[in-house]
Amino acid sequence: MAVVASAPGKVLMTGGYLILERPNAGIVLSTNARFYAIVKPLYGEIRPNSWSSAWTDVKLTSPQMGRETTYKLSVKNLELQSVSSSDSRNPFVEYALQYAVAAAHARSGKTENEELKKLLLLGLDITILGCNEFYSYRNQIEARGLPLTPESLASLPTFASITFNAEESSGLKSKPEVAKTGLGSSAAMTTAVVAALLHYLGVVDLPSESNGPRRANKVSSELDIVHIIAQTAHCIAQGKVGSGFDVSSAVYGSQRYIRFSPEVLSSAQDAVRETLMEEVVSNVLKANWDHQRTGFPLPPMMTLLLGEPGSGGSSTPSMVGAVKKWQKSDPESSVETWNKLSEANSELEMHLDTLSKLAETNYDDYKTAVNKCSMLTSEKWTEGATEPKQIEVVKELLGARDAMLVIRCNMRKMGESAGIPIEPESQTQLLDATMNTEGVLLAGVPGAGGFDAVFAITLGDSSSKVIQLWSSFSVLALLVREDPRGVYLESNDPRAAQVTGAVSSIRI
Repeated sequence: MAVVASAPGKVLMTGGYLILERPNAGIVLSTNARFYAIVKPLYGEIRPNSWSSAWTDVKLTSPQMGRETTYKLSVKNLELQSVSSSDSRNPFVEYALQYAVAAAHARSGKTENEELKKLLLLGLDITILGCNEFYSYRNQIEARGLPLTPESLASLPTFASITFNAEESSGLKSKPEVAKTGLGSSAAMTTAVVAALLHYLGVVDLPSESNGPRRANKVSSELDIVHIIAQTAHCIAQGKVGSGFDVSSAVYGSQRYIRFSPEVLSSAQDAVRETLMEEVVSNVLKANWDHQRTGFPLPPMMTLLLGEPGSGGSSTPSMVGAVKKWQKSDPESSVETWNKLSEANSELEMHLDTLSKLAETNYDDYKTAVNKCSMLTSEKWTEGATEPKQIEVVKELLGARDAMLVIRCNMRKMGESAGIPIEPESQTQLLDATMNTEGVLLAGVPGAGGFDAVFAITLGDSSSKVIQLWSSFSVLALLVREDPRGVYLESNDPRAAQVTGAVSSIRI
């Protein structure tokens, strides 16, 4: 009776900072790094005192952190009380639980409500697991004396434990110092928990790899419910209404995204303290969600690579704050930079879209051109193209490169003006060297930039050259690749498999 759902992490390729404001678009790629949520009944039968008390038990387990948290959930008003110590609480899962159960109440009739109550009174046993790719294991690899390579990452145990810091004075374990790789773990986790609960409670029928084809509009409407509940839970847990691209990609997969109007959720934030949870969710489900998304996977024969420089993390909220401060202090210059960035983002989007269409209409010429370019540096790409259709492909590839260079230039300019390292000098040297490598189409800093990560898009079989180059810069190439799928139902517990999907789906 267990339900297992998984949702992907993301890489924001274009739209850093701009995506926070409508109507700016961003391209966000979903990845093979997935967060899993396993939901099953806590008890085999309803305990006698449960009917009268109308409270049920919830157990949340995070094996990677060695944590188990227990709660009491009111079946009537969905109040959640922690029975465990407060330092082990997870607000993202707590709100995901409350909002998912509220959605089940809001969408069920009298008869279904009785069935729902019976299901809830069996208790809820929730387990969360994140692929290793969400977390940095660089220190562990170095401590083992292993080289900084994808092979070393692949040698780690599946769902490796996340280490805790020890307080120097007392030697006691403090909160975990979890170094992350910037793939949006909280959004993927929230989405997976919401999806698993909504499926378990009969609110939605999640798509599954083993289900075979289903009507697209039916899948879309089911996922829309997952999206709304996950966005709401994630924003309330964060205490702010973000752009939502991370949750959207966790639900729907790789896409071109324009954010929803913040007012859609600000009312839910105001109401959460004084209105019944069910009423809040009912209003949110009926609200005018005006975000825009279009499926946008990478064109064929292109590979996403992600690298971890290991030079310390960056705080996205403080960097966003610095950019907003600059916008207020120098509106003329900031508008000019943003316009240039927006144009370059659109250019890159257009070239990638055209490349996907060329692959669809003339795959043989597309394949030949891309294979030739994969073995050459970009200045020699035109030499390899002989046929008109191949020349057209190369023209679009070079156009995409040029657009990326303009994006990087203006991201650096914005960082300098705002006094923050959006593309630090160390990253610039690395990215320039990467873009000058054979078969590399694009390279940049994902999302808000900083020291956290770098990405590259390679052509054909040229990835190994980039991995080798990054290694010479002491940059750890991660096992992350694009997987354009969003949330879906798994056939079993991922711990039953010998290797993670991330490792098994790529060639190191």
